[in-house]
Amino acid sequence: MQKLNSSDEISILEHDLDELKNSNIVVDDYYNTSTILRTRLERLLKERELRRSLKSYNDDVHSNGAIDGNIEDGRTISSKTEILPTEEELVNGVAPNEAVRNGCERHDRRHSRQRLLVVANRLPVSAIRKGEACWQLEVSVGGLVSALLGITEFETRWVGWAGVNVPDEIGRKSLTESLAAKRCIPVFLDEDLVHLYYNGYCNNILWPLFHYLGLPHEDWLATICSFQSQFDAYKKANQMFADVVKEHYQEGDIVWCHDYHLMFLPKCLKEQNSNIKVGWFLHTPFPSSEIHRTMPSRSELLTAVLAADLVGFHTYDYARHFVSACTRILGLEGTPDGVEDQGRLTRVAAFPIGIDSDRFLRAIQLPQVKNYIKEFEERFGGRKVMLGVDRLDMIKGIPQKLLAFEKFLEENPNWHDKVVLLQIAVPTRTDVPEYQKLTCQVHEIVGRINGRFGTLTTVPIHHLDRSLDFHALCALYAITDVALVTSLRDGMNLVSYEFVACQASKKGVLILSEFAGAAQSLGAGAILVNPWNVTEVAASIAYALNMPSDERNKRHNHNFMHVTTHTSQAWAETFVSELNDTVVEAQLRTTQIPPVLQTEHARDRYLRSNNRLLILGFNATLTEPVNSSNKRVDQFKDMELKLHPDLEEPLKRLCNDPKTTVVVLSGSHRSVLDKNFGDYNIWLAAEHGVFVRTANKKWIQNLPENIHMDWVESVKHVFEYFTERTPRSYFELRETSLVWNYKYADIEFGRLQAKDMLQHLCTGPISNASVEVVQGGRSVEVRANGVSKGAAISGILGQIIHDKDMKTPIDYVLCVGHFLPKDEDICTFFEPELPSAATPTQSSIGSPNNGFSSNHTEERTRSEKHSISTSSDSDNGWTITDNATMDASNKGSSVLDLQGDNYFSCAVGRKQSTARYSLGSSTDVVALLKKLAAD
Repeated sequence: MQKLNSSDEISILEHDLDELKNSNIVVDDYYNTSTILRTRLERLLKERELRRSLKSYNDDVHSNGAIDGNIEDGRTISSKTEILPTEEELVNGVAPNEAVRNGCERHDRRHSRQRLLVVANRLPVSAIRKGEACWQLEVSVGGLVSALLGITEFETRWVGWAGVNVPDEIGRKSLTESLAAKRCIPVFLDEDLVHLYYNGYCNNILWPLFHYLGLPHEDWLATICSFQSQFDAYKKANQMFADVVKEHYQEGDIVWCHDYHLMFLPKCLKEQNSNIKVGWFLHTPFPSSEIHRTMPSRSELLTAVLAADLVGFHTYDYARHFVSACTRILGLEGTPDGVEDQGRLTRVAAFPIGIDSDRFLRAIQLPQVKNYIKEFEERFGGRKVMLGVDRLDMIKGIPQKLLAFEKFLEENPNWHDKVVLLQIAVPTRTDVPEYQKLTCQVHEIVGRINGRFGTLTTVPIHHLDRSLDFHALCALYAITDVALVTSLRDGMNLVSYEFVACQASKKGVLILSEFAGAAQSLGAGAILVNPWNVTEVAASIAYALNMPSDERNKRHNHNFMHVTTHTSQAWAETFVSELNDTVVEAQLRTTQIPPVLQTEHARDRYLRSNNRLLILGFNATLTEPVNSSNKRVDQFKDMELKLHPDLEEPLKRLCNDPKTTVVVLSGSHRSVLDKNFGDYNIWLAAEHGVFVRTANKKWIQNLPENIHMDWVESVKHVFEYFTERTPRSYFELRETSLVWNYKYADIEFGRLQAKDMLQHLCTGPISNASVEVVQGGRSVEVRANGVSKGAAISGILGQIIHDKDMKTPIDYVLCVGHFLPKDEDICTFFEPELPSAATPTQSSIGSPNNGFSSNHTEERTRSEKHSISTSSDSDNGWTITDNATMDASNKGSSVLDLQGDNYFSCAVGRKQSTARYSLGSSTDVVALLKKLAAD
């Protein structure tokens, strides 16, 4: 992928974008700009500028009444967006002119917008049944609804639960038809499922943990006992949502999943269709990894969300917590762009939501709102008005707000009859005991404060346990001098935005909790407080009431500009546009992802061959798969590598087949391989092929020439030092290498320690040593120069040919393993030269013109020098011979007669690989070897 390499190229890009902004939009502008526009960033910037300009153009067309196009000679001409290249044409590199021609071929079709399927737990419509087939629908305008109402670029459909149980088919059919008029698609959930899924798992487990709330111990006991049934219901409900989406999905649609109710939905959708565009957005906080790791289903939830192409949060903090959880719990790689898992990147970003500010600005000018304003001003008789608008919820900090106001009144007696606090507390979940206790607590505090500081004619707090209509609420916002938001944890809190939008003339002060998501957007203009610090909040109230007008104006102007610019419509458009860009970017990524091995094809070629060579890795290939959630539980059991029990019989059959030679090639010590394969008629290669166990079960040495091991002791001291200082790390001392592993340690701390270790090694023990440093996912290995699996395979092949007195050339090679990039030279060792991969390739070990790819000549030439010994060495346990390098050409026969269709290199558990194919885990390897051994 080409990158911008100079400031001149960047200047050209900026110039091109400026020209696009200042010119009339025509399709050729997209293609005729600088040829430097080839990178991902350049293309996305260019596309976005073009899209915005076209949107502006279309808005002008709409305003002139030509929504569907211009009428000319009795036919409809679509807008210019119709002849833009499709996403597939951009991804596949179709020439610009061809793309334009393709667009012109589509020119006669009616212009259709891209469809957006918004999937949420609840539809924006409440349904009330009035008869067997009669329904009354009430639209509820919330933040998400208003955000999407203003979008004209996409055709929006809603998918969700209508909030009512409909068991009969007549009712379901009639409700579906009624909702279709509102562009809504219902998901029908029965009462039992709703109780377990929504009231149970969503509200009793996810919601408290995401808001840092712990349940009382006795409630936790009941919750834990019923956890599995609630979790099963959660997954079942998510699958039902996915089934409805699948039923209505059309190719090219965008699916936007919302909130913690649907964390499993991205996975369900991708399992049904891997090409579907899926975004997921969380409207609550996402907790730190230390909170999230306490959930029994922690790994499953994270993995399910990572199936989405784009994951969005309100703030950077929430996004950072999510990436940290994926890193610490799943052990994945966190990047500035998101979370990467073997070449697949899930983009994670912050998208702060806003409000429809125009709606509030228009409302302030309405006669009924002005009447309310006049009424309220007369009612409060010139006193300063403080306002709180919250749901009656534990996370809203209403008791803390009241206690801070009480503290303020205690310390400022001169304000007793000059200020009033209006607290609107909208009841919620009134049937839950905890919420009932909260209501009683709030009422008790309000009564105490009014009793202490009230008079016969006035009280300091007006408390309402109900909501207000929209016009009355706007009037209250407009007359308020100080708005008080004291959330203990809040995803965003749009009350602060609504207050700012209605304050064009009053220019009141906003006191905002630092634990509300809005604090990251409005923090510069608001007074930020810690709601748990009652003294601090009381002091902030006093400061706000006495704030000079010029400072009030500056603070308000800053917030007002943000609120009116970062609207809910802009938030929705940005997210969906980013999702489109992310999908295109993912398709254009240059990371090589091998296709999954078709085991039937591999078996068919295996059965047709006469002399087969199977080269198998050991760790994560022939061992039992380890559940990541259990790694921290039994570290030492995991460290003891054991052959997968299901492989014992198939492997014996393969090893005893006279037409098949099986080699286990591993980085492990000889003793580990002896312990697992001692009874097998199998070839073993330990420490990346440096030591080879022959068919007669004797170990021989397969070292490169001029190897030096005088660096081992100094490197060992460094490894010991970092092992002592990195909890749960360990190192292995092998005969030709040392490996420091931190996969059980805290992943972020382990990476910092590994970075520090590399600095120590490079400036000290290995600065002049003939060694190589190989970094794995969570390991650092120092090995002698020239040691790799690909470099060792030549000597191993020579020994096999010699010992078996092989007459028939090898015509089938299967190489399967979870190899590090350094050792993937073994995957390309047997790769025939292209483009003649389909023709037989004759080769001999040691022959320079053997039909192999030329870029591996150096590795094979180096491996030709490997010596194989024959004199006895009882101390080391292997046999030694001098000058006995096995070259098949000395015997007058070729080693390989390998066609391209008969070579299968396969990476296990890795998507970034030079191998031809891939397998998911050792479970897939077991299935493959069982098929090969079946006949």
